[in-house]
Amino acid sequence: MATRITLIPGDGIGPEVTSAARLVAEATGVSFEWEVVEAGAKAIASSGTPLPPEVLDSIRKNRLALKGPITTPIGSGFRSVNVAIRQELDLFASVRPARAIAGEGTRFPETDLIVVREATEGLYSGVEHWVDRDHTAAETVNIVTRKASDRIIRFAFEWARREHRRRVTAVHKANIMKTTGGLFQTAFRALAAQYPQMASDERLIDNMCMQLAKKPGEYDLLVTTNLFGDVLSDLCAGLAGGLGVAPGALYGEQIAVFEPVHGSAPKYAGQDRADPVAEILCVELLLRHLGKTEAADRVFRAVWETIAEKKVVTYDLALPGYTQRPVPPSSCSAMAREIARKVPLVDLDRPLPRPVAADGSVGMDRNLME
Repeated sequence: MATRITLIPGDGIGPEVTSAARLVAEATGVSFEWEVVEAGAKAIASSGTPLPPEVLDSIRKNRLALKGPITTPIGSGFRSVNVAIRQELDLFASVRPARAIAGEGTRFPETDLIVVREATEGLYSGVEHWVDRDHTAAETVNIVTRKASDRIIRFAFEWARREHRRRVTAVHKANIMKTTGGLFQTAFRALAAQYPQMASDERLIDNMCMQLAKKPGEYDLLVTTNLFGDVLSDLCAGLAGGLGVAPGALYGEQIAVFEPVHGSAPKYAGQDRADPVAEILCVELLLRHLGKTEAADRVFRAVWETIAEKKVVTYDLALPGYTQRPVPPSSCSAMAREIARKVPLVDLDRPLPRPVAADGSVGMDRNLME
């Protein structure tokens, strides 16, 4: 029986990368039925709103969605569709793996960590207003609740235990934000005591950024609030090779939505040059969520081997920083076809090639297929 998935192509490069992901998903042999709905700029043109009710209805019905990036205007325009989807569906847990798979030349080949981010409240949720009539002062409200903090922290510990992670690090700013940050810190300490078998510690957000820039291999799973998680997940994506290889997933109690970390990159729309890997790795996360472990492993290995070979990769993965030899860039669709071709052919018993840094060092000791 086919698994029914809501497919949201999105804006900019979204239709291209979601088409690539769909091609790879179908190469696994798992049967999918795609229900395509529009959100974002195209939906405004057709429905007068960036988030038509039928989009949320489709996700509620299917409980699974694969989503392309949707443009959020900066400073003006409509409110973020991404934030609205999370809040409307109570998708409280944002999970963003950062795995160094960009191949030779990767600056931090030891990077293999996960950012777990509370996704429904905090500074990022956009509760703000003007303080004065002249619009010369503005205020944002940082709402942090014990209920949401407990929920995301417990989710993080359970994820770490299930995925055989060794350490959970809470990231906050409780030394200055003593009420909101302090509440999150208190919740973390109380829940960490319930998982004595799991190593746990804390970092202030500014110190965490410095530590990741120096030694990302020492960290495993980070759990944090909404805005801090947004910033850290992009930082970790950079350590792993860029936003083009950074997938993400949003989880609620009954619903899961899979979307890349990167944005819609409208200036590249329609050029068939965007990196499809992040969206394709969202398919990997989707398959793991469905319990299709072997299919997920095949997708991940096909991506890894395609990048390691450096024969059919998009422009970002062909830059001098990620390869020791000149590589002509391929199109988004060509790279997707190469990954899809490999999916049924990969040898899952063969050890994964480890990424090599520009200085010749290697990383990723842990078997990522576990």
